[in-house]
Amino acid sequence: MIDVVDLHIHSHYSMATSRDMDLEHLSFRAKKKGVTILATGDITHPLWVENLKSKLTDLKNGLFEFDGVRFILAGEVNVVFKHKEKIRKVHIVVSVPSFEVLDAVNKKLSEYGNLSADGRPTLFVSGEEFMHSLKEISDAIKFIPAHIWTPWFGVFGSKSGFSRLEECFGDQTENISALETGLSSDPQMNYIVRDIDRFTLVSNSDAHSPQNIAREANVVKDVSSYEDLFRVIENADKERFLFTVEFFPEEGKYFGDGHRKCGIGFIPENSERKICPVCGKPFTYGVYHRVMECAGWKKEERKNKKIPFVYSVPLKEILSEFLKKGKNTKTVDYAYQDILSKFGTELNVLLFSDESALKKRLDKQLADFIISVRKGKVKKEIGYDGKYGRIILTEEKIGLFD
Repeated sequence: MIDVVDLHIHSHYSMATSRDMDLEHLSFRAKKKGVTILATGDITHPLWVENLKSKLTDLKNGLFEFDGVRFILAGEVNVVFKHKEKIRKVHIVVSVPSFEVLDAVNKKLSEYGNLSADGRPTLFVSGEEFMHSLKEISDAIKFIPAHIWTPWFGVFGSKSGFSRLEECFGDQTENISALETGLSSDPQMNYIVRDIDRFTLVSNSDAHSPQNIAREANVVKDVSSYEDLFRVIENADKERFLFTVEFFPEEGKYFGDGHRKCGIGFIPENSERKICPVCGKPFTYGVYHRVMECAGWKKEERKNKKIPFVYSVPLKEILSEFLKKGKNTKTVDYAYQDILSKFGTELNVLLFSDESALKKRLDKQLADFIISVRKGKVKKEIGYDGKYGRIILTEEKIGLFD
Protein backbone atom coordinates (compact mmCIF):
# COMPACT_ATOMS: atom_id res chain seq x y z
CA MET A 1 0.00 0.00 0.00
CA ILE A 2 1.18 3.48 -0.87
CA ASP A 3 0.65 6.00 1.95
CA VAL A 4 0.49 9.75 1.40
CA VAL A 5 1.55 11.41 4.65
CA ASP A 6 1.12 15.06 5.70
CA LEU A 7 2.71 15.71 9.11
CA HIS A 8 2.02 19.44 9.51
CA ILE A 9 -1.42 21.06 9.52
CA HIS A 10 -3.49 23.21 11.89
CA SER A 11 -6.92 23.04 13.49
CA HIS A 12 -9.48 25.84 13.72
CA TYR A 13 -7.93 26.77 17.07
CA SER A 14 -4.93 28.32 15.33
CA MET A 15 -5.03 31.93 14.22
CA ALA A 16 -5.92 32.65 10.59
CA THR A 17 -7.36 29.20 9.91
CA SER A 18 -10.63 28.04 8.41
CA ARG A 19 -13.44 27.14 10.78
CA ASP A 20 -13.66 23.91 8.75
CA MET A 21 -10.37 22.64 10.16
CA ASP A 22 -12.09 19.93 12.17
CA LEU A 23 -11.89 16.14 11.96
CA GLU A 24 -15.03 15.83 9.86
CA HIS A 25 -13.87 18.20 7.13
CA LEU A 26 -10.26 17.03 7.31
CA SER A 27 -11.11 13.37 6.85
CA PHE A 28 -13.53 14.19 4.02
CA ARG A 29 -10.89 16.24 2.21
CA ALA A 30 -8.14 13.70 2.89
CA LYS A 31 -10.15 11.01 1.10
CA LYS A 32 -10.79 13.33 -1.85
CA LYS A 33 -7.12 14.23 -2.02
CA GLY A 34 -5.76 10.72 -1.51
CA VAL A 35 -4.11 11.30 1.88
CA THR A 36 -3.93 8.22 4.10
CA ILE A 37 -2.05 9.56 7.15
CA LEU A 38 -2.69 13.11 8.34
CA ALA A 39 -1.45 15.13 11.29
CA THR A 40 -4.11 16.25 13.73
CA GLY A 41 -2.42 19.62 14.19
CA ASP A 42 -2.51 21.74 17.33
CA ILE A 43 -1.89 18.98 19.89
CA THR A 44 -1.11 21.52 22.61
CA HIS A 45 -4.52 23.24 22.59
CA PRO A 46 -6.71 21.91 25.45
CA LEU A 47 -10.05 22.13 23.61
CA TRP A 48 -8.69 20.51 20.45
CA VAL A 49 -7.09 17.72 22.47
CA GLU A 50 -10.40 17.11 24.22
CA ASN A 51 -12.08 16.88 20.81
CA LEU A 52 -9.44 14.46 19.52
CA LYS A 53 -9.76 12.23 22.56
CA SER A 54 -13.52 11.98 22.13
CA LYS A 55 -13.51 11.21 18.40
CA LEU A 56 -10.32 9.39 17.42
CA THR A 57 -10.05 5.61 17.62
CA ASP A 58 -6.71 4.44 19.01
CA LEU A 59 -5.21 1.83 16.67
CA LYS A 60 -2.72 0.84 19.39
CA ASN A 61 0.28 1.44 17.13
CA GLY A 62 0.81 5.18 17.62
CA LEU A 63 -1.74 6.00 14.91
CA PHE A 64 -5.41 6.90 15.27
CA GLU A 65 -8.41 6.65 12.98
CA PHE A 66 -11.42 8.78 12.14
CA ASP A 67 -13.85 8.04 9.31
CA GLY A 68 -11.41 5.88 7.38
CA VAL A 69 -8.39 8.19 7.67
CA ARG A 70 -5.42 7.53 9.93
CA PHE A 71 -4.14 10.40 12.05
CA ILE A 72 -0.92 11.09 13.89
CA LEU A 73 -0.79 13.33 16.98
CA ALA A 74 1.36 16.18 15.71
CA GLY A 75 1.34 19.95 16.04
CA GLU A 76 3.49 23.04 15.66
CA VAL A 77 4.90 25.25 18.40
CA ASN A 78 6.72 28.58 18.32
CA VAL A 79 9.72 28.72 20.65
CA VAL A 80 10.96 32.21 21.46
CA PHE A 81 14.26 32.90 23.19
CA LYS A 82 17.27 35.19 23.19
CA HIS A 83 20.55 34.07 21.66
CA LYS A 84 23.57 36.34 21.16
CA GLU A 85 21.59 39.47 22.03
CA LYS A 86 18.94 38.67 19.41
CA ILE A 87 15.38 37.43 19.87
CA ARG A 88 14.89 34.16 18.00
CA LYS A 89 11.55 32.66 16.93
CA VAL A 90 11.58 29.11 15.61
CA HIS A 91 8.68 26.87 14.61
CA ILE A 92 8.94 23.15 15.37
CA VAL A 93 6.57 20.30 14.54
CA VAL A 94 6.22 17.87 17.44
CA SER A 95 4.78 14.35 17.11
CA VAL A 96 3.80 12.03 19.98
CA PRO A 97 2.70 8.37 19.99
CA SER A 98 -0.17 8.45 22.51
CA PHE A 99 -2.52 10.64 24.51
CA GLU A 100 -0.76 9.49 27.67
CA VAL A 101 2.50 10.94 26.42
CA LEU A 102 0.68 14.02 25.11
CA ASP A 103 -0.82 14.79 28.51
CA ALA A 104 2.66 14.74 30.05
CA VAL A 105 3.99 16.91 27.23
CA ASN A 106 1.29 19.54 27.68
CA LYS A 107 1.74 19.60 31.43
CA LYS A 108 5.42 20.41 30.87
CA LEU A 109 4.83 22.92 28.06
CA SER A 110 2.31 24.85 30.16
CA GLU A 111 5.32 25.98 32.19
CA TYR A 112 6.61 27.86 29.13
CA GLY A 113 3.48 29.56 27.83
CA ASN A 114 -0.31 29.75 27.60
CA LEU A 115 -1.43 26.68 25.63
CA SER A 116 -5.01 27.97 25.37
CA ALA A 117 -4.06 31.19 23.58
CA ASP A 118 -3.49 29.66 20.15
CA GLY A 119 -3.34 26.28 18.44
CA ARG A 120 0.29 27.04 17.69
CA PRO A 121 1.42 28.30 21.11
CA THR A 122 4.25 30.69 21.79
CA LEU A 123 6.63 29.08 24.30
CA PHE A 124 9.34 31.06 26.03
CA VAL A 125 12.07 28.46 26.04
CA SER A 126 15.18 27.78 23.98
CA GLY A 127 15.10 25.19 21.22
CA GLU A 128 17.61 23.07 23.10
CA GLU A 129 15.76 23.15 26.42
CA PHE A 130 12.43 22.53 24.70
CA MET A 131 13.64 19.34 23.05
CA HIS A 132 15.56 18.17 26.12
CA SER A 133 12.57 18.57 28.44
CA LEU A 134 10.29 16.56 26.13
CA LYS A 135 12.84 13.82 25.47
CA GLU A 136 12.92 13.27 29.23
CA ILE A 137 9.21 12.43 29.02
CA SER A 138 9.53 9.95 26.14
CA ASP A 139 12.18 9.07 23.63
CA ALA A 140 9.36 8.38 21.14
CA ILE A 141 8.59 12.11 20.80
CA LYS A 142 9.77 13.37 17.40
CA PHE A 143 10.91 16.82 16.31
CA ILE A 144 10.93 18.36 12.83
CA PRO A 145 11.98 22.03 12.49
CA ALA A 146 9.26 23.57 10.33
CA HIS A 147 9.67 25.48 7.02
CA ILE A 148 13.32 25.95 7.86
CA TRP A 149 14.02 28.90 5.52
CA THR A 150 11.05 31.23 6.06
CA PRO A 151 12.26 34.68 7.18
CA TRP A 152 10.66 35.09 10.61
CA PHE A 153 10.11 31.60 11.98
CA GLY A 154 12.44 29.22 10.14
CA VAL A 155 15.51 27.95 11.98
CA PHE A 156 17.64 29.30 9.09
CA GLY A 157 15.37 32.29 8.36
CA SER A 158 16.80 35.67 7.45
CA LYS A 159 15.04 37.58 10.25
CA SER A 160 15.69 35.52 13.38
CA GLY A 161 17.32 32.33 12.21
CA PHE A 162 20.70 30.68 12.72
CA SER A 163 23.55 29.66 10.47
CA ARG A 164 23.90 26.22 12.05
CA LEU A 165 21.40 23.91 13.69
CA GLU A 166 23.59 23.47 16.77
CA GLU A 167 23.27 27.20 17.52
CA CYS A 168 19.55 26.63 18.07
CA PHE A 169 19.35 23.07 19.38
CA GLY A 170 22.79 22.42 20.90
CA ASP A 171 23.34 18.80 21.92
CA GLN A 172 19.70 18.06 21.06
CA THR A 173 20.42 18.47 17.33
CA GLU A 174 20.97 14.71 17.16
CA ASN A 175 17.32 14.21 18.14
CA ILE A 176 15.96 15.97 15.05
CA SER A 177 14.05 13.44 12.94
CA ALA A 178 14.02 15.44 9.68
CA LEU A 179 13.94 18.97 8.28
CA GLU A 180 10.86 20.43 6.60
CA THR A 181 11.71 22.30 3.39
CA GLY A 182 8.62 24.54 3.41
CA LEU A 183 6.64 25.82 0.43
CA SER A 184 9.30 28.33 -0.64
CA SER A 185 12.13 25.83 -1.05
CA ASP A 186 12.48 22.41 -2.61
CA PRO A 187 14.97 19.57 -1.93
CA GLN A 188 17.20 20.60 -4.82
CA MET A 189 17.75 24.01 -3.25
CA ASN A 190 18.51 22.41 0.11
CA TYR A 191 21.00 19.96 -1.42
CA ILE A 192 23.49 22.78 -1.98
CA VAL A 193 23.72 23.68 1.74
CA ARG A 194 26.41 21.85 3.67
CA ASP A 195 25.01 21.91 7.21
CA ILE A 196 21.87 19.92 6.45
CA ASP A 197 23.45 17.05 4.51
CA ARG A 198 22.95 14.60 7.37
CA PHE A 199 19.17 15.00 7.64
CA THR A 200 16.26 13.62 5.67
CA LEU A 201 14.14 16.30 4.02
CA VAL A 202 10.36 16.08 4.35
CA SER A 203 7.56 18.16 2.88
CA ASN A 204 4.22 18.98 4.51
CA SER A 205 1.35 21.31 3.73
CA ASP A 206 1.18 23.57 6.82
CA ALA A 207 -2.49 23.73 5.82
CA HIS A 208 -4.79 26.33 7.35
CA SER A 209 -7.81 25.14 5.34
CA PRO A 210 -8.91 21.63 4.34
CA GLN A 211 -8.41 22.15 0.60
CA ASN A 212 -4.70 22.80 1.18
CA ILE A 213 -3.82 19.54 2.91
CA ALA A 214 -1.10 17.60 1.05
CA ARG A 215 -0.23 20.51 -1.23
CA GLU A 216 3.14 19.21 -0.09
CA ALA A 217 3.42 15.68 1.28
CA ASN A 218 5.47 12.52 1.68
CA VAL A 219 4.81 9.28 -0.20
CA VAL A 220 5.80 6.22 1.83
CA LYS A 221 5.23 2.52 1.28
CA ASP A 222 3.33 0.31 3.76
CA VAL A 223 3.32 2.37 6.98
CA SER A 224 2.43 0.00 9.81
CA SER A 225 2.86 2.23 12.87
CA TYR A 226 4.06 5.55 14.28
CA GLU A 227 7.44 4.02 15.05
CA ASP A 228 7.68 2.46 11.59
CA LEU A 229 6.93 5.77 9.85
CA PHE A 230 9.64 7.68 11.70
CA ARG A 231 12.14 4.87 11.24
CA VAL A 232 11.62 5.10 7.48
CA ILE A 233 11.96 8.90 7.57
CA GLU A 234 14.99 9.07 9.85
CA ASN A 235 16.85 6.39 7.91
CA ALA A 236 15.90 7.88 4.54
CA ASP A 237 14.84 4.39 3.52
CA LYS A 238 14.72 4.73 -0.28
CA GLU A 239 12.99 1.40 -0.66
CA ARG A 240 9.97 2.71 1.23
CA PHE A 241 10.25 6.51 1.28
CA LEU A 242 9.39 6.85 -2.39
CA PHE A 243 9.31 10.62 -2.90
CA THR A 244 8.11 13.97 -1.57
CA VAL A 245 5.48 16.11 -3.26
CA GLU A 246 6.62 19.71 -3.74
CA PHE A 247 5.25 23.13 -4.52
CA PHE A 248 7.27 24.87 -7.17
CA PRO A 249 9.26 26.96 -4.66
CA GLU A 250 8.80 30.12 -6.70
CA GLU A 251 5.10 29.87 -5.88
CA GLY A 252 5.85 30.04 -2.15
CA LYS A 253 5.12 33.38 -0.56
CA TYR A 254 8.65 33.94 0.75
CA PHE A 255 10.74 32.78 -2.22
CA GLY A 256 12.06 36.11 -3.56
CA ASP A 257 13.23 39.39 -2.08
CA GLY A 258 10.84 42.31 -2.12
CA HIS A 259 8.10 44.42 -0.57
CA ARG A 260 4.49 43.33 -0.95
CA LYS A 261 3.04 46.77 -0.17
CA CYS A 262 5.31 48.38 -2.74
CA GLY A 263 4.63 45.75 -5.40
CA ILE A 264 8.29 44.89 -5.93
CA GLY A 265 9.62 41.33 -5.96
CA PHE A 266 12.73 39.86 -7.54
CA ILE A 267 15.29 37.06 -7.43
CA PRO A 268 18.63 38.40 -6.15
CA GLU A 269 21.78 37.76 -8.15
CA ASN A 270 24.23 38.21 -5.28
CA SER A 271 24.39 38.77 -1.52
CA GLU A 272 23.63 42.50 -1.72
CA ARG A 273 20.74 43.59 0.49
CA LYS A 274 18.96 46.27 -1.48
CA ILE A 275 16.82 49.19 -0.37
CA CYS A 276 13.30 49.56 -1.71
CA PRO A 277 13.14 52.53 -4.13
CA VAL A 278 9.49 53.15 -3.25
CA CYS A 279 9.57 53.35 0.56
CA GLY A 280 13.30 53.57 1.24
CA LYS A 281 13.30 50.61 3.64
CA PRO A 282 15.29 47.38 3.29
CA PHE A 283 13.54 44.66 1.33
CA THR A 284 12.33 41.54 3.09
CA TYR A 285 14.86 39.13 1.81
CA GLY A 286 13.56 35.73 1.02
CA VAL A 287 14.26 32.03 1.01
CA TYR A 288 16.27 31.91 -2.21
CA HIS A 289 18.56 34.66 -0.93
CA ARG A 290 19.04 32.93 2.41
CA VAL A 291 19.68 29.50 0.87
CA MET A 292 22.31 30.92 -1.46
CA GLU A 293 23.89 32.85 1.39
CA CYS A 294 24.26 29.66 3.43
CA ALA A 295 25.57 27.83 0.35
CA GLY A 296 28.16 30.53 -0.33
CA TRP A 297 26.34 31.54 -3.54
CA LYS A 298 27.37 28.28 -5.19
CA LYS A 299 24.97 25.78 -6.75
CA GLU A 300 27.20 22.77 -6.19
CA GLU A 301 25.21 19.88 -4.73
CA ARG A 302 26.36 18.31 -1.46
CA LYS A 303 26.09 14.67 -0.59
CA ASN A 304 22.68 14.15 0.98
CA LYS A 305 20.21 11.43 1.92
CA LYS A 306 18.44 12.16 -1.33
CA ILE A 307 14.84 11.08 -1.45
CA PRO A 308 13.36 11.78 -4.92
CA PHE A 309 10.78 14.53 -5.30
CA VAL A 310 8.09 15.58 -7.76
CA TYR A 311 6.42 18.93 -8.34
CA SER A 312 2.67 19.34 -8.11
CA VAL A 313 0.07 22.07 -8.50
CA PRO A 314 -3.36 21.57 -6.87
CA LEU A 315 -5.90 20.28 -9.38
CA LYS A 316 -8.30 23.18 -8.85
CA GLU A 317 -5.53 25.63 -9.75
CA ILE A 318 -4.89 23.71 -12.97
CA LEU A 319 -8.60 23.62 -13.75
CA SER A 320 -8.88 27.33 -12.99
CA GLU A 321 -6.32 28.15 -15.65
CA PHE A 322 -7.70 25.62 -18.10
CA LEU A 323 -11.29 26.84 -17.73
CA LYS A 324 -10.38 30.52 -17.24
CA LYS A 325 -12.51 30.60 -14.08
CA GLY A 326 -11.68 31.26 -10.42
CA LYS A 327 -10.59 28.18 -8.53
CA ASN A 328 -13.44 28.57 -6.03
CA THR A 329 -16.19 28.86 -8.67
CA LYS A 330 -18.94 26.29 -9.21
CA THR A 331 -17.61 25.67 -12.74
CA VAL A 332 -14.23 24.59 -11.44
CA ASP A 333 -15.74 22.55 -8.61
CA TYR A 334 -18.04 20.70 -11.01
CA ALA A 335 -15.09 19.81 -13.25
CA TYR A 336 -13.06 18.78 -10.20
CA GLN A 337 -15.78 16.43 -8.94
CA ASP A 338 -16.26 14.96 -12.42
CA ILE A 339 -12.54 14.15 -12.70
CA LEU A 340 -12.47 12.58 -9.23
CA SER A 341 -15.37 10.35 -10.27
CA LYS A 342 -13.09 8.97 -12.99
CA PHE A 343 -9.79 8.75 -11.09
CA GLY A 344 -10.81 8.34 -7.45
CA THR A 345 -8.54 10.92 -5.83
CA GLU A 346 -6.83 14.17 -6.75
CA LEU A 347 -3.36 12.72 -6.30
CA ASN A 348 -4.24 9.85 -8.62
CA VAL A 349 -4.76 12.49 -11.29
CA LEU A 350 -1.77 14.64 -10.45
CA LEU A 351 0.82 11.94 -9.69
CA PHE A 352 -0.09 8.30 -9.99
CA SER A 353 -2.06 7.80 -13.23
CA ASP A 354 0.10 7.26 -16.30
CA GLU A 355 0.05 9.70 -19.20
CA SER A 356 -1.93 7.40 -21.47
CA ALA A 357 -4.75 7.19 -18.90
CA LEU A 358 -4.83 10.98 -18.57
CA LYS A 359 -4.99 11.48 -22.32
CA LYS A 360 -7.67 8.83 -22.70
CA ARG A 361 -10.02 10.06 -19.99
CA LEU A 362 -9.44 13.84 -19.97
CA ASP A 363 -9.59 16.67 -22.46
CA LYS A 364 -6.29 16.58 -24.36
CA GLN A 365 -5.24 20.10 -23.38
CA LEU A 366 -6.08 19.48 -19.72
CA ALA A 367 -4.08 16.26 -19.80
CA ASP A 368 -1.19 18.16 -21.36
CA PHE A 369 -1.42 20.76 -18.60
CA ILE A 370 -1.12 18.07 -15.91
CA ILE A 371 1.76 16.37 -17.72
CA SER A 372 3.51 19.75 -18.09
CA VAL A 373 3.37 20.23 -14.33
CA ARG A 374 4.83 16.76 -13.75
CA LYS A 375 7.71 17.59 -16.08
CA GLY A 376 8.28 21.06 -14.68
CA LYS A 377 7.32 22.75 -17.95
CA VAL A 378 5.75 25.78 -16.37
CA LYS A 379 6.32 29.50 -16.16
CA LYS A 380 6.78 30.89 -12.66
CA GLU A 381 5.84 34.27 -11.27
CA ILE A 382 7.68 34.45 -7.96
CA GLY A 383 6.20 34.95 -4.52
CA TYR A 384 7.78 37.40 -2.09
CA ASP A 385 7.22 39.10 1.29
CA GLY A 386 4.07 37.12 2.10
CA LYS A 387 2.58 37.22 -1.42
CA TYR A 388 2.14 33.85 -3.12
CA GLY A 389 3.63 33.39 -6.55
CA ARG A 390 1.83 31.91 -9.53
CA ILE A 391 2.42 28.96 -11.81
CA ILE A 392 1.48 29.54 -15.47
CA LEU A 393 1.14 26.42 -17.58
CA THR A 394 3.12 26.73 -20.80
CA GLU A 395 5.28 24.57 -23.02
CA GLU A 396 8.39 26.45 -22.00
CA LYS A 397 10.49 25.24 -19.10
CA ILE A 398 11.78 28.05 -16.92
CA GLY A 399 13.84 27.24 -13.84
CA LEU A 400 16.70 28.31 -11.65
CA PHE A 401 18.43 24.95 -11.40
CA ASP A 402 18.05 23.59 -14.94
